[in-house]
Amino acid sequence: MSDKKDVMEMPVGTPDERIAKAPSIIVAYGGIDGAHHKDWVLDQTVRALTGCIPKEQTATSFRGTPYQYWEQTPGPEYEALVANACAGKDGPNTYSWETGIAP
Repeated sequence: MSDKKDVMEMPVGTPDERIAKAPSIIVAYGGIDGAHHKDWVLDQTVRALTGCIPKEQTATSFRGTPYQYWEQTPGPEYEALVANACAGKDGPNTYSWETGIAP
């Protein structure tokens, strides 16, 4: 894909569309250095698989340059998955869930 933005704009409705979108996110963004960026890629992949809706966001680079990117907003299926992943013997926040930083 020539434009990473296209990956996030892919449809997210059907199970087949969700599955098709997940590896596209990994391929487009997974090679970017930094654990915090890898966390973002993993989180966005989970969001794609749970049918979250993309929304355009604005951020500022470390050089002070503003840029736009797509991030998927949390939906109910995603929220339930994260709550379940974080729950454990010590309660609902036994484990953490990192959302990372967009590359």
